[in-house]
Amino acid sequence: MVDRKDIGSWLGGTPSNSSTDWPGKGMGRPKSGPASIARPGRRVGALLLDWALASLISYGFFDYNSFATLGVFALTQILFVGFFGYSIGHRIMGMQVQTLSGRPAGYGKALVRTLLICLVIPAVIVDRDQRGVHDRAVQTVLVRI
Repeated sequence: MVDRKDIGSWLGGTPSNSSTDWPGKGMGRPKSGPASIARPGRRVGALLLDWALASLISYGFFDYNSFATLGVFALTQILFVGFFGYSIGHRIMGMQVQTLSGRPAGYGKALVRTLLICLVIPAVIVDRDQRGVHDRAVQTVLVRI
């Protein structure tokens, strides 16, 4: 028979020692500083910087065509994240895209990740570790450096 104690276990919420204390705790990432999960403010700032750069290039070479801007954005993401592990915006904001083992992403992961970012929706659906579908799909994480 179900009694009040059984129901109260889930009504009280998650226990205080759960893996949701901070983003990345369950993955062994520190709460703050290098190797910690990059927070939304840094992510948005890097995205805006990368989009502004793509817009400038598109304006200069393609008369600010929206598809050209998206193409320039995607190309710079694939090249920079694939080669260095970070885009220009990521670097300015002090972040790097890494595999779960701590290595830079590489071109294959950068390609798939960028295509999903360009679809927008996968990038805004995040889990408790603040990883979007685009990061979960290729087993990467955006961390502070």
